[in-house]
Amino acid sequence: MQVKKNPEIEVGRNSSLYFAVGLNLMLLITYMMFEYKTYEKEVVTRDIVQVDNVIEEDIPIVNLEVPPPPPPPPPALVPDDIRVVEDQVEIEETVIESSEIGQSEAIEEYVATVEDVEVEEVEEDIEVPFAVIEHVPVFPGCEGGTREQQMACFQKKIQEHVRKNFNYPERALELEMQGKVYVLFLIDNTGRVAKIKSRGPDKILEKEAERIISLLPQMTPGKQRGKAVNMPYSIPIHFKLDKY
Repeated sequence: MQVKKNPEIEVGRNSSLYFAVGLNLMLLITYMMFEYKTYEKEVVTRDIVQVDNVIEEDIPIVNLEVPPPPPPPPPALVPDDIRVVEDQVEIEETVIESSEIGQSEAIEEYVATVEDVEVEEVEEDIEVPFAVIEHVPVFPGCEGGTREQQMACFQKKIQEHVRKNFNYPERALELEMQGKVYVLFLIDNTGRVAKIKSRGPDKILEKEAERIISLLPQMTPGKQRGKAVNMPYSIPIHFKLDKY
């Protein structure tokens, strides 16, 4: 059976050409839509103001009856007869004597003796460092011995006191605080501990270190040239957890 088709009017012969033309048209229309710009229009409201005719009224002028100002006061009368009264009260004049000394007046010569001079002794708070003081403070139990022996005994007793009274704060244990606290204090001229200062990683550790130093017993004060003096001293206290 033969197919009855006219090759000249075949529809699918130029289908690729029609597809290409249609695709280009669609792309062109899409591009134009993307490039299309719009602008906002300003909305202008137009109102009509209607002004009525205002009738101006003339305000009548009213004359107020203002009373006239009062007349000026009459001038003061001066009496014709003026009498002069004598002042009978006597005024005593105050004589001011000069305190200056003239050349004619003699100056009494006075020679001061040594007995007349009073010497007031002023006690000075002298601080002598631990390394140069002649006689270091004597810790209870360190009496006797040379200067070097007393210095070694003093340092040993201080360390024993720290170990004996050491107590790790519970709050520091919970927060796992540790570190070295430097404590500076003064052994005054009476042998007591004063002016305790500390510097460390936290206030909790500093407070514990100051508490330990404040428990130091009273000592025999240090002496310089036979006189009791103040001696500053510093010691590090190391707070360290066992697991570290």
